[in-house]
Amino acid sequence: MKQPGTRHKARRRAVDLLFEAEAKNVSAHQLVAERREYVRDDESVGTIHDYTAMVIEGLAADLPQVDAVVSSHLRGWTLERLPAVDRAILRLATWELFHSVDVDPIVIVDEAVELAKELSTDDSPAFVNGVLARIADLAPQVRAAAAADEPRHGD
Repeated sequence: MKQPGTRHKARRRAVDLLFEAEAKNVSAHQLVAERREYVRDDESVGTIHDYTAMVIEGLAADLPQVDAVVSSHLRGWTLERLPAVDRAILRLATWELFHSVDVDPIVIVDEAVELAKELSTDDSPAFVNGVLARIADLAPQVRAAAAADEPRHGD
């Protein structure tokens, strides 16, 4: 079996933090800050990978938009009715599809399906794949629009 890479571990940690934040009704961004504080005193807490923190912070800033996109691509489900871990995986992957321009959308979808296999129900990988495949079709336009909005030097 292939060993998971650093980004896979960072994504898994992000899903864990999103899940925990929702269960505790706190912001995932707040959890990241707390964990980074704890690790100074207790290394067993484990450091938060920079990619995990970046994704959590980006998702925190864009959560209403991400949730709207995910909700509009669900068929026969509402975001609230999904298992919390599936909701976390879909949120993470949707944010990545739109903002992680250095990662191929196919890789993002594959990683999300892998996380669903590891963390969720038997039906979740196919479900996650179906929802994200529809969302991934939007990724090139969203990425292009974001790139066009970035300020250019000399403007």
